[in-house]
Amino acid sequence: MRYLLAATSAIALLALASSAEAAGCLSGGVIGGAAGHMVGHGKAGAVAGCIVGHHEKKKQQRQSSNDDKNQPH
Repeated sequence: MRYLLAATSAIALLALASSAEAAGCLSGGVIGGAAGHMVGHGKAGAVAGCIVGHHEKKKQQRQSSNDDKNQPH
């Protein structure tokens, strides 16, 4: 039941995020929810996973954007 609630929370957060931001939030939320479920904190794990996944996705996008700018045309 807790895992279902964590997954629902992650999906709700996904609905609030744009599509570019959603990929990091969804994958992080699922992983965080599953890890949190193992220790009895599925909702907190899903939220934390979403935040970390979003941060990592943005960092990856910034890095790829900087790489594109440094390429010779």
